[in-house]
Amino acid sequence: MKAATEPQAFGRVAVLMGGQAAEREISLRSGAAVYAALKRKGIDAVAVDVTGSPIDALAGLQVDRVFNIIHGRGGEDGVLQGVLEVLGIPYTGSGVLASALSMDKLRTKLCWKGYGLTTPAWALLKDERDLDGCIERLGFPMIVKPAQEGSSIGMSKAHNRDELAQALKLASNYQCDVYAEAWVTGKEYTVAVLNGEALPVIRLETPNAFYDYEAKYQSNTTQYHCPCGLPEDQEQQLKDLAVVASKVVGVKGWARVDVFLNEAGKYQLIEINTVPGMTDHSLVPMAAKQAGISFEDLVWCVLATSMEPM
Repeated sequence: MKAATEPQAFGRVAVLMGGQAAEREISLRSGAAVYAALKRKGIDAVAVDVTGSPIDALAGLQVDRVFNIIHGRGGEDGVLQGVLEVLGIPYTGSGVLASALSMDKLRTKLCWKGYGLTTPAWALLKDERDLDGCIERLGFPMIVKPAQEGSSIGMSKAHNRDELAQALKLASNYQCDVYAEAWVTGKEYTVAVLNGEALPVIRLETPNAFYDYEAKYQSNTTQYHCPCGLPEDQEQQLKDLAVVASKVVGVKGWARVDVFLNEAGKYQLIEINTVPGMTDHSLVPMAAKQAGISFEDLVWCVLATSMEPM
């Protein structure tokens, strides 16, 4: 990777934020934080709220590269990445394939399983005719998810058949595959990966049923433990797992891997985020701070990933 030691090396940077997905408001918050950090570092940045076509949003701006902070579909799923490659504009983070795979939690699980990595059992839910087979396969409780949403949007925990039917109805509103996943009893961790190296692990703790949207962005009762409390060798094992899990789906630049440690002491990979949040509640900045990396330096490091050949 070509090193960037001066702000001028980046040229003019468009910070793409917003988008039209369910995570739009979170993306705007992340984008505002990233834009402000770039300006503090002396970088010529312009904030761009994408409300429709990214081609239209970039028209006439004459930028040298893009810092992509659009969460969810349209920004994190390979679509924007493909547009930018056609336009010949370098961008931060993963390419088309890794973005598309990682945005689809089901396909990510299939990739991990094919590589021999452990992820909780699941069942695809197309309609109510699939409920009984799902119950037989997974048992209760279970968690139901839209396969292509982030920030826990559309997710619910089900303890019985009626709740499972309601969870399916809710998740079906998001126009993508819906699946149920076996409930994992244990501790929840997240691992940020930056340029192929894992940052300090964070353990998440919430009084909510699970780490849902409210727990992530609104609650003051969510606890973030960093250091995570694992013995050094076990934390290193988790870090190594996150790096491998990222490489399996072709991630580049940066990402965040979510993992459970179940009661049997086995790690269970949940999902991977290729455009993680950068808000005041976000986890990657928290892990970077523990590693001695300021928010401004973290943003610089992520921007530097756009210097790699497309």
